[in-house]
Amino acid sequence: MHGTFLLNGQTFMCIDSPVKHEWTFSPGISIYVNCESEAEISRVFETLSQGGVVLMPLQAYPFAKQFGWVADPFGVSWQLSLQ
Repeated sequence: MHGTFLLNGQTFMCIDSPVKHEWTFSPGISIYVNCESEAEISRVFETLSQGGVVLMPLQAYPFAKQFGWVADPFGVSWQLSLQ
């Protein structure tokens, strides 16, 4: 099965595999989101990290004004960036 959905103007495709796998989500695959403001990135990071795992704290890095990497409570990896 597969499905597509639109989120904030970005099309996403999800594909299910009929093959049984031993693994689940990993941070090797992430959803990368460019946020438009400090308020937005703070809100999204806080929401996703509740019950999840912070992989990189939300802060300034050489490559972004603010960046944070978090695995949400379902194990989905999110990279949030404010350029």
